Amino acid sequence: MGGRKSKSMFSQFFREHAVSHIQVERRELENIFALLVLGSFVGLPSPPTPLSIRMLPHLGRELQVMGRRAETLKDIYGEIASLMDL
Repeated sequence: MGGRKSKSMFSQFFREHAVSHIQVERRELENIFALLVLGSFVGLPSPPTPLSIRMLPHLGRELQVMGRRAETLKDIYGEIASLMDL
């Protein structure tokens, strides 16, 4: 009986850990998407203007996130290192 409970706790721990990694990856993919569309503001080559304008409505949330992150800029490499338990 005790083995079943510990197996369940073990499984729950790894599920939560995996979900946290997926959430961080999703956040970073959103940042990459924003850089692709709005990269010209920071000197990166950007896609053609008509394509950027068509994708702009999908960036509402990302623009808010970028604004908040710019206000409270953290060490992104430190955040990645903490995920890898370095």
